[in-house]
Amino acid sequence: MLVAGEPQILSAAWGEYELLDSGLGRKFERFGPVTIVRDEPKAWWKPDDPSAWEKADAVLQEDGHWRLKGRTPRSWTMTFRGVKAEARLTDGSKHLGVFPEQEPHWSWMMERLAKRPKARVLNLFGYTGMASLAAARAGASVTHVDASKPSIAWGRSNQALSGMEEAPVRWVLEDALKYVGREIRRGSRYEGILMDPPSFGRGPRGEVWKVEEKLVELLSECRKLLSDDALLMIVTLYNLEASSLMIANLMGEVLAPQGGSLSVGELALAHAKSPKKLPLSLYGRWSA
Repeated sequence: MLVAGEPQILSAAWGEYELLDSGLGRKFERFGPVTIVRDEPKAWWKPDDPSAWEKADAVLQEDGHWRLKGRTPRSWTMTFRGVKAEARLTDGSKHLGVFPEQEPHWSWMMERLAKRPKARVLNLFGYTGMASLAAARAGASVTHVDASKPSIAWGRSNQALSGMEEAPVRWVLEDALKYVGREIRRGSRYEGILMDPPSFGRGPRGEVWKVEEKLVELLSECRKLLSDDALLMIVTLYNLEASSLMIANLMGEVLAPQGGSLSVGELALAHAKSPKKLPLSLYGRWSA
């Protein structure tokens, strides 16, 4: 029997990161030694201390370019439980390659994988590899799938930066749904599956991905890849129109034959100096 709990709010607890403030469609953050200001469409309220934002090392401008103060670096290293990742300020993108709100997932996953040596983990839409390398650091054998060649290269670079060149991580450039279909035909099985699908994207051969059209099929296909002694599945969605109850319904329906427990809710970032929390994504986590 699958047991589903009430929606929860999970906040990151990672010394390398702070949400200093947010509001009026922007957020002021610290990534390691660098403070930045960038867009955030979910921050509808007023900032707590807008004058402090003037001290930011880097600001994302309306034209998509980063304005840097003094000798602010374009890239630097962040560390999470032995995993090192390069954060980058890239003109034309507000993303730095690290999503700190995912820390509760990384920690939860690592605790469970540490109890199952050599568990097999499939990470779909794996981006720059933080979750994949965290899983490998916990002892898992990981298959990392992403449709972006630059993201795969960034992930490989993070693996080398972490001194984990010998860790069992396969980097696969492929459309997620197509890869899952081939794995089913090959009879592959995994103890853990992670997925962080975009709202919209294109595969390496121009395949169109729309989460509202593909997620149900992807979840159903991924269930076929869970081994008889599977441990976990994590789904994260950044869609504004979605809800945690929707995720509970979808995952509850698909994973009912597996039994276990399902938790859903939001990943949020807590303000460093006020009680506010900035909601960023929805999630569903299944454990056996």
